[in-house]
Amino acid sequence: MTTSQASPAPPAQAAPGAPPGSAGSAGSAGSASSAGLPRWALPLAGAAVAVAAYVAFRGTATLPHDDDAAPFQLVNDLRAWVDANRNRSPLFLFFVNYVRLFVGGLYDVFHLVLSLPGWAGLTGVAAGLGWLTGGRRIGLTAALGFGSFGVLGLWEASVATLALVLTAVLLSLLIGLPLGVWAGRSPRLRRLLAPVLDVMQIMPTFAYLAPMVLFFQIGPASAAVATMIYSIPPAIRITALAIEQVSASAVEASTSLGATRWQTLRKVQLPMARATIGLAVNQTIMMALSMVVIAALIAAPGLGSDIIRGLTRANVGLMLPAGVAIVVMAVVLDRITMSAATRAPYETAGRTRWIVAGALAVGGVALGRALPAEFPQEWVLRFAGPVNEAVAWAKFSWYGFTDAVRNLTTEALLNPLQSVLTGSPWWLVSAVVLAVAWRTGGPRPAAVAVGCLLATAPLGLWQHTMETLTTVLVAVALTLIAGLLLGIAAARSPRFAAVQRPLLDAAQTMPAFVYLLPALALFGATRFTAIFASVIYAIPPVVRLVEDGIRNVSPAAVEAALSCGSTDRQLLWKVRLPLARRAILLAANQGIVMTLAMVVVGGLVGAGGLGYDVVSGFSQRSDFGMGFAAGVATVLLGIMLDRITQGADERNSTPGSNRMTTRKKRIA
Repeated sequence: MTTSQASPAPPAQAAPGAPPGSAGSAGSAGSASSAGLPRWALPLAGAAVAVAAYVAFRGTATLPHDDDAAPFQLVNDLRAWVDANRNRSPLFLFFVNYVRLFVGGLYDVFHLVLSLPGWAGLTGVAAGLGWLTGGRRIGLTAALGFGSFGVLGLWEASVATLALVLTAVLLSLLIGLPLGVWAGRSPRLRRLLAPVLDVMQIMPTFAYLAPMVLFFQIGPASAAVATMIYSIPPAIRITALAIEQVSASAVEASTSLGATRWQTLRKVQLPMARATIGLAVNQTIMMALSMVVIAALIAAPGLGSDIIRGLTRANVGLMLPAGVAIVVMAVVLDRITMSAATRAPYETAGRTRWIVAGALAVGGVALGRALPAEFPQEWVLRFAGPVNEAVAWAKFSWYGFTDAVRNLTTEALLNPLQSVLTGSPWWLVSAVVLAVAWRTGGPRPAAVAVGCLLATAPLGLWQHTMETLTTVLVAVALTLIAGLLLGIAAARSPRFAAVQRPLLDAAQTMPAFVYLLPALALFGATRFTAIFASVIYAIPPVVRLVEDGIRNVSPAAVEAALSCGSTDRQLLWKVRLPLARRAILLAANQGIVMTLAMVVVGGLVGAGGLGYDVVSGFSQRSDFGMGFAAGVATVLLGIMLDRITQGADERNSTPGSNRMTTRKKRIA
C-alpha cells in the first residue's frame, strides 16, 4: 500500500506585534499556547484529574459480567424461534432456505469439478493456468504447490478448501465488482457505502459466524456466505478506486466522440482500470482464504478443521501440515492472480504459451485418468511426531526465557492495566475515551467513539470489553514499537529492506490461525499467547506503512536539513518522523484493527474476554446469545479505536483542500 505524502502546512502567522515564533498551534493545543501554557500542559492536567478520580472512586460504578444478562436471553429466544419456524416462516421458506440450497449446490458443483480430474489432473490444470498467466516460473510454482497438498497428506481437505474459496469468491465478485464500478462512477453511492464497508472491515472474522449459524445453520453454505460477506469490501473499494482513477481526459475524449456512458465504461474505463481490478480480485481471494479457515468453527469442510482440532488439543504436529498447505495455497493463488492482473491491458499470451499451457492441462487430466484418484500414500510425508518432539524440546529448552517474557508482560503490563480498566467507574472510562477522541479527532469522532463504548454496557459485556481492551492496548503498543523499529531500519537501509521484504510478503499471505502455531508452541494457552500471535500478525502492514511514509518524505526537506548541518539522528527525529506522521498514524490504525481481530481469534488459546465469549457461543448452545452479543461488542470496540486513530489522521492533515483530499482518499 502506498501512502500519499501531504505537503506540510504553511506556518501560522503570528499576531501583530507578537515576537517571532509565537504563532499558535491548531486545536486545543493552540488555545493552550495562546494562553501562555506549553503544549503538554492540558493533557497532563487531564491525566492528573483522571488519576485523582480513579483513586477516589475505584471499585464503584463498575459493571460486572452477568452470564444471564437480558440481551443474551433475548438472542437465545430469537434462535429458538428461528429453529421452531425455519420450515414455516415465509422468510425462510421463500428466501433463506433457497439461498442456503443455492450456495450449498454451488459448492457441491465446484467440489465435484475439482475432484473429477484426480490429483494429477488438477495439478496439471493448475500448472497450465500458472504457465498461461505468468510463464514458466508461475507454472512451476503452481505445480509444486498443488503437488505439496498430496505430499502433506491433505489432498482431499485442500480440494474442499479450494472449492469453498472459489464459491465465496465467485459470489463476492458477482456482487462486489458491479457495486464497485457503480460506486466509482457515483460519489453519492460511494458516500453511502463507505460507513457500511468500514463496519464490515473493522468487524472481526468471528463476528460473522453467529448470524450465519442463526440463519443458514452449520455447514458449507453458511461458511460460504460468511466468507462472501467478509471478502466483499476489498472488491468494492478497490474496484471503485480503479474506476475513479481512470484519466478524466480519456473519459472526456470518449464522451466528446459521442460514446454513451455504457460504451465509455466498456471501452475506456474498464480496460484502463484492468490492473487495479485484478488487484481487487487478488485481495478478495486472500480474504476468502483466511476466512474459510475460521469458518471451520461452523463445520466448514477443508483444512480449517485440522487446525481447530490441533488448537483444541494443543497438538502442533496436527496443525502444522494444514497451516503449511493453507500458506502454499495462498501463495499459488496470489501469484497466478497477480500475474494476470499485472499484464498490460492489451497484451495477450503468445501461441507458444497457449500450446504449453494446454499441453500441461491435457496431459495432467490424461494422467489423472490413468492413475488412481487418491494420492499415493507412500509419497505422503508424516512429520507430526517429529514436530511434536521438537515443540516439546523447545518448550523444555527455552522454558526459562519464554516463561520470563510471559510473566514479565503479564505482571508488568496486563494485570495492572486490566485492574485499572475493570476497577474504574464506567463513567470515568467513558470520560477518558471522550477526552482522548475529542483531542485527536474532534467532536464527531469523539461522539461516535464514546457512543460505541457505552453501547457495550447494555449488552452486559462491559467487564469483558475492558479485558479485551487491555489485551488490545498491550498488543498494539508492542506492535507499534516493533513496527517502527523495523520500518525505520528498512527505510534507512535498502539492503535490510531487501532481506525483510520476502518475509513480510510471506507473513501477509498467511491466514490468521497460522500465527497461533508458534505462539501456542512457545507459550502454551495463555493471554500472552494471543498477544504474541497478534504482534506477528499485525507487524507486516505496520512496517510497510512506516517504511513507505519515511521514504516518501520530501527530498527538498531532507536536503534543507542536511544543508543546515543536521546529523542522521536529528534528520530522523526532527524531519523524517514528523513529516511521516500521517503514515505512522495510518499504521497505528491498521495495527489496532488487525490486533483486535487476532485477539478475538486468540480466544481459542486462552485470551479470555470477548474472544472467549464468542468461542463459547459456538461450542455451547446455551451460550449462543452471549457469543452473538460478544461479536457485536467486538465490532463496537473496533469502531471506537478506529475512530480515535482516524480522527488523529484527519486532524493532523493540512487544512483546506489537502484535508479534503485526505478524507477522499480514506473513503476510497
